[in-house]
Amino acid sequence: MERNIAVEKVTQTPTAKREVEIVERKGIGHPDSVSDGIAESVSRALSKYYLKEYGKILHHNTDQVEIVGGQSAPKFGGGLVLEPTYILLSGRATTKVGNDRIPFKSIAIKATREYLQQNFAHLDLDADTMIDCRIGHGSVDLVDLYDTSKLRSNDTSFGVGFAPFTDTERLVYETERYINGKELKKKLPAIGYDIKVMGFRNRDRINLTIAAAYVDKFVQTDPEYFSIKSELKELLARNAQKFTDKPVDIFINTADEEEGKGTGHYLTVTGLSMENGDDGSVGRGNRVTGLITPYRPMSMEAAAGKNPVTHVGKLYNVLSNLIAQDIVKEHSGDVEEVHVRIVSQIGRRIDDPHVASIQVMYADNVDPSKMKNNIRNLADDRIAKVHDLTNMFVEGKVQVF
Repeated sequence: MERNIAVEKVTQTPTAKREVEIVERKGIGHPDSVSDGIAESVSRALSKYYLKEYGKILHHNTDQVEIVGGQSAPKFGGGLVLEPTYILLSGRATTKVGNDRIPFKSIAIKATREYLQQNFAHLDLDADTMIDCRIGHGSVDLVDLYDTSKLRSNDTSFGVGFAPFTDTERLVYETERYINGKELKKKLPAIGYDIKVMGFRNRDRINLTIAAAYVDKFVQTDPEYFSIKSELKELLARNAQKFTDKPVDIFINTADEEEGKGTGHYLTVTGLSMENGDDGSVGRGNRVTGLITPYRPMSMEAAAGKNPVTHVGKLYNVLSNLIAQDIVKEHSGDVEEVHVRIVSQIGRRIDDPHVASIQVMYADNVDPSKMKNNIRNLADDRIAKVHDLTNMFVEGKVQVF
């Protein structure tokens, strides 16, 4: 198959060499990320059921999850959740095969509960959440397009990727992962799950502004709150040295009042801000890179929850990043930055995109003509194997937020 793959040299300053760079990551406990995590878990659960019962993944898109924040009264030593968080599961699924009715709502609710239970230790699912499943039957036209024997795109859309990560991007990503990792939670159980990291690099200095929810039952007093904050800052500073040689300034919960004033603490009962009026939606947070990167090309597509077989909004965003990573790895030192954009046409084969556009920023004194064919071949090979991603999505081996 002769694919339409365009490789071009672009002349611009790579992101890592620009004077200013801004990067954000919403942690797994942020309401938008919770929505993403639930949507993807529901898709995986449905996919596994379809595979087990019918030998193939049937049409579905569960990328419509809304979180409506509850109400709580946190306080030192432990407060109360006053009103539960409302979680709305929406989207479309195959609900019937022949005379078989599929228990799609039960599958979706169970997947939601399991995801919340596995990731958020302080959440009482029965008392702190209300889960409402309103998933409906898919459009007839889209179900027809989903015919897995034809492997046709069920949307006209595009995916975007880039490589490599800059120091700022890597640091922002790894900082949130560290805060929400098991090691830090053992050292500082008072630190909850709703974490947001905003990175700002000005020339060679990186600033990290971190919002970190506390779990109130693990904090007894105002001085203890600030002591934990100081310890967290020290741990993050040491962790940052693993990912950059640049100086890093760390700011945590900058809305806090000064120690001793007794107000302005970021306290929660569950470690999640959705307990107290903070809402969330699928696709409003991190891209498939795990980051929000305004200095890079981005797609606004919500990848989480989309079907893993024919939906290019999911497949092409991940595929674009994999192609970019392959190119940088293969041509280390000669390629400084790569942008990849892949466009589909509804009804067209997934492995034959309308166009794959690859823009390359080369290092000085490099002859692009010597690499163009190899770059095209790397992209062609990944596109040809795009369907390998399906099982990786189902097994949870591919990040989508």
